[in-house]
Amino acid sequence: MVHVLSSRILLRPTDPERSRAFYGEQLGLAVYREFGTGPDRGTVYFLGGGFLEVSGRSETSPAPATRLWLQVADAGAAQDELRAKGVEIVRPPVKEPWGLVEMWIADPDGTPIVLVEVPADHPMRCRPGI
Repeated sequence: MVHVLSSRILLRPTDPERSRAFYGEQLGLAVYREFGTGPDRGTVYFLGGGFLEVSGRSETSPAPATRLWLQVADAGAAQDELRAKGVEIVRPPVKEPWGLVEMWIADPDGTPIVLVEVPADHPMRCRPGI
């Protein structure tokens, strides 16, 4: 078995400054580290148990299959906070048939981001009888 020490998602945005403003200021992700200089410098953000690196530049938007899935404590509170920061809510929080509460937003390049709340009584958090 491979012993993974950390994980990272790497994004190459079309406009790095715009993406740093989105992830750092609007989403409020904490900076883990920065490297390089100038507008294409790299910024690595904490993502709970992993990291999101925004570095370099791409002439095209990410592949349509790229998605970010971020767990939050309260999707309704996240919606209020993000709206106040000018983030467009693609779909407001909805309790899905599988019991998770999901809200959809997108980054400046259109990368879909699902903010998900795991309710206290969901099997992912609660295992009765164990």
